Amino acid sequence: MKQAELPGVQKSDEEYLFPVMRLKGQRYKIFGIVTNMDWGGRELITWLYERCGKSEEAHSVMKSDFAGGRFPSGDFGENAAWWWIMALAYNLNSLMKMLVLGESWVNKRMKAIRFGLINIAARVLEHSRRLWVRISASHPSSGLLIDMRRRIAQLAASG
Repeated sequence: MKQAELPGVQKSDEEYLFPVMRLKGQRYKIFGIVTNMDWGGRELITWLYERCGKSEEAHSVMKSDFAGGRFPSGDFGENAAWWWIMALAYNLNSLMKMLVLGESWVNKRMKAIRFGLINIAARVLEHSRRLWVRISASHPSSGLLIDMRRRIAQLAASG
């Protein structure tokens, strides 16, 4: 069955991969929005434009930073579990950046977090059935680590 022509959409000499509408000499790309949200049109379109491109960015981060692009097996079940664990790690990382690390870390990728925070030289000691992590007080990340622990304690107390 052939799709009916949309009003205002004209065929032109230039071929596009998407529908184009001409109005007062300007070309406009036509696309539809299908949603189950009960928002008004203006609010929905504003929301759509604000989040534009974020899903592709999220998939790129999941595939490259969290090994979502390399499956461990040829078995579907194992790969599904791998993807589920990777998505959980991605979401926990996103929450940690927003709630614990602060604004300056929200847009950083995992590599920057690894080199700026995780790969800090420290000494791990066990004393009186407790683990102690000692780092130099002059290390640039020492203040951040103390602030992180305070924020985590506040989250635990509020939950």
